[in-house]
Amino acid sequence: MTDLILANEPMIRIGFFTGVLLVMALWEAAAPRRRREIPRLLRWSGNLGIVVIDTLLVRLVFPVVAVGLAVAAQERGWGLFNVIEAPFWLAFVVSLLALDLAIYLQHVMFHAVPALWRLHRMHHADLEFDVTTGLRFHPVEILLSMGIKLAVVAALGPPAVAVLVFEVLLNATAMFNHSNVRIPVAIDRVLRLIVVTPDMHRVHHSIHPSETNSNFGFNSPWWDRLLGTYRAQPRDGHEGMTIGIEQFRTRRDLWLDRMLVQPLRGPASGYPINREGNDRP
Repeated sequence: MTDLILANEPMIRIGFFTGVLLVMALWEAAAPRRRREIPRLLRWSGNLGIVVIDTLLVRLVFPVVAVGLAVAAQERGWGLFNVIEAPFWLAFVVSLLALDLAIYLQHVMFHAVPALWRLHRMHHADLEFDVTTGLRFHPVEILLSMGIKLAVVAALGPPAVAVLVFEVLLNATAMFNHSNVRIPVAIDRVLRLIVVTPDMHRVHHSIHPSETNSNFGFNSPWWDRLLGTYRAQPRDGHEGMTIGIEQFRTRRDLWLDRMLVQPLRGPASGYPINREGNDRP
């Protein structure tokens, strides 16, 4: 069964990606949380264009990606779970949790180091918050992120199927929790105990630095709660809050060319964690 899943990895990824993107886009149209002010064509052309560039660069730069490295690690005995004996279910669960924690810590790091924030702020510079925001990451950030993920896989030696499941889940939850969808408050309150919801993650895209530097989780919400970075609601309310960052507020900044050169434009001040100028809760 595992071999069958790995043999069909590309189709599994494409199927889940297109399926979740379509479902969330339809949900946004049927039950939006916030009013849309900017035409989709303007934003989506840039956000989806970045996806194409990111995908091509990863394939060009890395001869092997995370699932392939997990297979190679198993064959060569690299990593923790290829050295110690552990039941498959335990290795699978621990691998999912460890990879998720690594993504959380990486996210915090990209907010804490000004040079890395220059790359990551392109994600935050979107002026609206919808399913395509979850796909909007600078190509250099994607390459660094892949390098970090490969290092974690090499050290951990997780089952290859666990890596595939994690990456599919991460991609799906990133699109879900960036979506502009309305979920009843009572349901959201329960959902955010097990997964990052759109209302929870939207706080992270607030223009206020103290809110930008909260709710770092993409997949599971537990790390924010355990490590003190959880914030329940935005101070201006979900309908009234301003999405984005102070530096890039024009529609021209949403064009693909401007997005690619954002790391080179202006200072990296105000938003990095514990930097002067950060507002306080």
